Amino acid sequence: MSHSHSESGIATHRLSAEAYHQNFSDLHPALDGHEALVAADRCYFCYDAPCITACPTDIDIPLFIRQIATGTADAAAKTILTQNILGGMCARVCPTETLCEEACVREAAEGKPVEIGRLQRYATDSLMDTGTHPFKRAAETGKTIAVIGAGPAGLACAHRLAMHGHNVSLFDAQQKAGGLNEFGIAAYKSTNDFAAAEVDWLLQIGGIQLHLGQRLGQELQLPQLLEDHDAVFLGMGLGGVNALGLPSEQIDNVENAVEFIHELRQSENLAALEIGRNIVVIGGGMTAVDASVQAKLLGAEHVHLVYRRGRAQMNASLYEQDLAATKGVNIIANAEPVAVHGNGAVREVEFAYTRSSEKGLERTGETFRLAADQVFKAIGQTLHDAPADLTLEGRKIAVSQNGQTSHPKVWAGGDCAAGGDDLTVTAVAQGRDAAESIHQTLMG
Repeated sequence: MSHSHSESGIATHRLSAEAYHQNFSDLHPALDGHEALVAADRCYFCYDAPCITACPTDIDIPLFIRQIATGTADAAAKTILTQNILGGMCARVCPTETLCEEACVREAAEGKPVEIGRLQRYATDSLMDTGTHPFKRAAETGKTIAVIGAGPAGLACAHRLAMHGHNVSLFDAQQKAGGLNEFGIAAYKSTNDFAAAEVDWLLQIGGIQLHLGQRLGQELQLPQLLEDHDAVFLGMGLGGVNALGLPSEQIDNVENAVEFIHELRQSENLAALEIGRNIVVIGGGMTAVDASVQAKLLGAEHVHLVYRRGRAQMNASLYEQDLAATKGVNIIANAEPVAVHGNGAVREVEFAYTRSSEKGLERTGETFRLAADQVFKAIGQTLHDAPADLTLEGRKIAVSQNGQTSHPKVWAGGDCAAGGDDLTVTAVAQGRDAAESIHQTLMG
């Protein structure tokens, strides 16, 4: 290791092998058969169940829990997967505590909801472990659709189109399918290479050709795709990362949180990842929490997560904020970065305290500095290379209720489309609904 590195406090092998294994084991271990029956038994099977309304993919939650309770977990899985083909991953990464479980009648009554997320995982894992795929393709339609992006939106869209008998060409810029499920989610939420296994299982439907290393605007051009296919679905997510906008942010060891998580998720050997002693993460969403918790789990001594607004405005759920705190992350709200200091590599980040006023966010005039040998930026991502002939809304692609863009043969969904909320489960719903809309349009 070079001299400058050791001076900056960035090092590898900070922990024992056992500690890495412990730190990155499953955040919510799977239920066994008995535990699943006990958990299912707590459901009231509400009529007009509020949990269904709270689920962006409208899963019939009381029905699948009743199916678990009666010992038919495979039927439960089919109930889930009919609405949400990525139900296995969503069971792991969905912020259930602010969606279905927050709406649960038991949560309101006794502060302990039915464990919907873990029950969903129990059902979907049971079925996927059998290796069977519960859906069959309809008769071939002879129609072909290009799906750009093999993340949650693209996968859900491709699967539903294939089920309807269409042929799908699924393209992705990376060398591996899965999108943010594969590259963007904390390692302890998706252990044992689950994302990749789920993609393989999903592709068993047939009729989907996967093409990797193909990026829109580079290897792929929309006019050509439209010429070769009957319709196009865009689900390529957000490629760019927002900058802090500080003159000094090009300094060494100031990195994008998404790239840190990406590298960590693809790493064969966590001990070989370089991590600093003093980490500063800037942002307030799930990516900021995932990056700060994982920095701590890799052996960083001090991790500060700094967000410019108040705690209540953070995009990360209260559950995620608490998770970060229990792992030793120090959350500082109402502070925004004003300068990055260091000679060649970062040494300190200077922040100004903020407050909300009727004019918006303003600085109080007080500043402070945090020691940092590594800084991770997690202040949101931005869409690069939106095709020129599509109407945008803000900085994303404008879409109708069913995902149709301003071009009659192009649909979009997931993070690249306007109106989403950065959740896997919403991206799945948008991909699925766009597929239904494409199917209706093509079959007249």
